[in-house]
Amino acid sequence: MTAALGFAGRNAGRLAVAGLLLTILVFPVISDNRYYQTIIILSLLLAIMASGWNIISGFAGYVSLGQTVFLGIGAYTTAILSLRVFGPDEFGQGGANPFYFIPVSAIVAGLFAAAVGPIIMRTRGHSFVILTIAFLFVMQLIVLNWTDLTYGNRGLSLPLPDWPREWGNLPFYYIFFGILLLSVAMSWWIRRTKFGMGLIAIREDEDKAASVGVNTPIYKVLAYIASAVWIGAAGGVYAYYLSFIDPRTMFDIVYSVFVVLAVLLGGRGTIWGPVIGAFILEPLNQVTNNDFDRWFGEGIWDANVRLIFFGALLMMVILFLPRGIIPSVQDIFRKRRESKMAAEVGARFERKPLTVVERGALEAREAPAGPLLEIRGVEKRFGGVRAVDGVTLAVERGSITALIGPNGSGKTTLFNLIDGTMSSDKGEIWFEGERVDGLAPYRRAHLGIGRTFQITRLFRQMTVLENVVAPLSSFSWRHLGADAVSGPEAERAHELLGFVGMHKFASHRAGALSFGQGKLVELAQILMLDPTLIMLDEPAGGINPTLIAHMEEMIRELNRQGTTFLIVEHNMPLVLGLCDPVCVLARGQTICTGTPDRVQADPAVLDAYLGEDFVLEQKAEVSS
Repeated sequence: MTAALGFAGRNAGRLAVAGLLLTILVFPVISDNRYYQTIIILSLLLAIMASGWNIISGFAGYVSLGQTVFLGIGAYTTAILSLRVFGPDEFGQGGANPFYFIPVSAIVAGLFAAAVGPIIMRTRGHSFVILTIAFLFVMQLIVLNWTDLTYGNRGLSLPLPDWPREWGNLPFYYIFFGILLLSVAMSWWIRRTKFGMGLIAIREDEDKAASVGVNTPIYKVLAYIASAVWIGAAGGVYAYYLSFIDPRTMFDIVYSVFVVLAVLLGGRGTIWGPVIGAFILEPLNQVTNNDFDRWFGEGIWDANVRLIFFGALLMMVILFLPRGIIPSVQDIFRKRRESKMAAEVGARFERKPLTVVERGALEAREAPAGPLLEIRGVEKRFGGVRAVDGVTLAVERGSITALIGPNGSGKTTLFNLIDGTMSSDKGEIWFEGERVDGLAPYRRAHLGIGRTFQITRLFRQMTVLENVVAPLSSFSWRHLGADAVSGPEAERAHELLGFVGMHKFASHRAGALSFGQGKLVELAQILMLDPTLIMLDEPAGGINPTLIAHMEEMIRELNRQGTTFLIVEHNMPLVLGLCDPVCVLARGQTICTGTPDRVQADPAVLDAYLGEDFVLEQKAEVSS
């Protein structure tokens, strides 16, 4: 029954989209109403803008309020080339058709995004939003003041189309339609590739994405370029369609907000949501523009009231339909499927043996002498607090090293310094004989450092299988276009899920897992990197005793295959039975390092962490 509902839901959505596209395609054939054709043309333009915005903001999670800058860039590129570079001579003869320059407009928009992207994409959150607005206004000022090229406030007038009068706006209509199909096709392709999966990972948790090997700077800049290209092409067509452009119309921030509203309404991060949102919003915009005065009286409906109307609509979408139309419908069918999921992995926990994977270049080269990981005098301050105060630590190859200490002693902060989530204020971190404290987190993951988190940080909107396939042990341009979930990587991911006992949940959304299940999936996710060193942050925290026993078995099995472990844990029986050596932190400093027997007998450790009750418990266990 559940499968039938899911099948019906998927096919109903596909039929609705197919019906919309077919209606757009044949509408000029079945109706010559120019007013409705104009509404569809403007809806197509908005859909192209929304589809482009969706790549950087829906997939990657970076909200831009300046996306119309690429519409303006595309429009002015076409206008300048057709009028100033290849325009008619002094006698009005010759000149090139503006349609010839639409591909150039797309390329120029992409080049602008490539030039500005590395700067803008260094920021996050509100800073990114402000920079996108600033980019929009800077371009507007440049066009306004570069009068020799753009004529500033006077604008540029393009020639009227020279095709037969009875054609009307049909060439514009079908070119916009073609650009929309190309834009949607690009979004569909991106979402199915490793590139798209990396963008979704960035949206869900950028720091976690970097820690599993996603080259976040390159992914974000490429997404910004992809979001600009077809908007630039649409700008070129729009300039010819209007026959006149000026800076304030083409670089309009209000239209950028309109684009955001269209995507939020249809469904951010979906393929067809931006299109559906645009085809709801633009007709509504035309109705409020042209019909409200006729309905309610002349002068009742002005531009300011219209802005209030759409502002209220934006608030209602955010409050009552926060994920948009398509995701809300999808959630209905998803919840029916996920209601069948087991609440927790329990006594019937089943694991499969893990195949040893060759480590390629890392194994091929001769291992450097000395510890696998070496921390030398590392410090990290937060204001006046020294979270890590001159820690020196060596993790030997093949060991299972424990890092224990009271809460607030700096254990997790030290983990963050090792994997690059935070940068150290002082000291050095060496891995495999190479200094890594200056490397980006994804570079450290590529070298073989993997870590889990105390509170699991899975990509919640991805499936379990997608979470395990998402990590990247290296970066290559060819790899970006690879299919997201297929081939040897998918086979390996299924094997890793079998090893941790979660293979039955591969198709479930990660956000629906229990805490214990999330711990297991996160371990499988890290194993996808084939790491030399795995750092586990409280692997036994918050899970039942059965899972703790299985977690210990998995750690031992991986260690026998050559994986080194550094473990933060408060479960002392697990630490003492599993780990050797043990390092104790207190107040950000190392107070003891040695065998479990030595550590639990050290007076400083007893005073700072274990306490006298621990000694009495140990004596009681021995006597019994």
